[in-house]
Amino acid sequence: MIYPLLPAFLTGILKASPAFLGLMEGLAEAVASLLKIASGLLSDRLPRRKPLVVAGYGLSSAVRPLVALAAAPFHVLAVRLLDRVGKGVRSAPRDALLAEITPEGQRGRAFGLQRALDHAGAVVGPLLASALLLAGSDLRTVFALAALPAVLAMAVLVFGVREGQPTSTPPAASGRPGSAAPPRRRPFHLYLGVLAVFSLGNSSDAFLLLKAQEAGVGLVLIPLLWTFHHVVKAAASTHGGMLADRRGRKGAILAGWLVYALAYAGFASAASAGAWHYSRASSRGRCGSGSGRGPRSQRAPPSPASPRLVCGPWYRKGSPRPRFDRAGRRV
Repeated sequence: MIYPLLPAFLTGILKASPAFLGLMEGLAEAVASLLKIASGLLSDRLPRRKPLVVAGYGLSSAVRPLVALAAAPFHVLAVRLLDRVGKGVRSAPRDALLAEITPEGQRGRAFGLQRALDHAGAVVGPLLASALLLAGSDLRTVFALAALPAVLAMAVLVFGVREGQPTSTPPAASGRPGSAAPPRRRPFHLYLGVLAVFSLGNSSDAFLLLKAQEAGVGLVLIPLLWTFHHVVKAAASTHGGMLADRRGRKGAILAGWLVYALAYAGFASAASAGAWHYSRASSRGRCGSGSGRGPRSQRAPPSPASPRLVCGPWYRKGSPRPRFDRAGRRV
């Protein structure tokens, strides 16, 4: 309910620049990426992973609605950083937990299903946001009401999710007397390098939302566009994971990144809302074909530093700035 409206709120109501938006997204994702390393290492040393998952989701759920109280751009920056701290804490333990309880040959399908369900849930929030805006609510009211689904999600996580027994055993630690031969580090490090290069060119979704408004998409329609975004991702995720299981994860990742590159070429030339919608659907569909689920299942096998270590992307900044009135409507 919050994220698709956040760029309009920042640049329209709080009068922040696109450069500030880029700085905020870059810092937020950098914090999340670094904390994924730390939380992955910590979860490998704890007897259970669920407490870290609950702590991460709990922090994000608690701070996100506080955007409704923001009176200056740096208030939103603080909330966004805390939100990404929660993401960094929960992501690696969550993915490790899923990898541990899933047989090797079904990991692509399992991660794809998990992301499909996640995106399916994200369809409802933007629909509610659009309904509230159509009913006359302002952006701050929409942000405050986001606390309700957060409470429900936390209740399900705490009381409905149980940590099962892993189906595989992590390899013996290297460098210790009597341990197995040390795992090969070079392929893992090369893979992280490839991810880093790809992520340097990965634009934040916040800029794409600003681009949509520049192309003529109204504020009330932005959450609906975000809903469409998640419908495409949900539809593609499970099938993309299954494709990675059958055809190989490397090929699925390469195919997804190729579609991604073509879609961003479409963003650069999109001059109308219809063209923007088409490019957006293509870029989100690439997640199912590899660049979203493929990398997760690719990095599921144990790494030298942490059996289930997961890394995250960086974002760059730069986008034209549309103009809005005090209510957040595009002028």
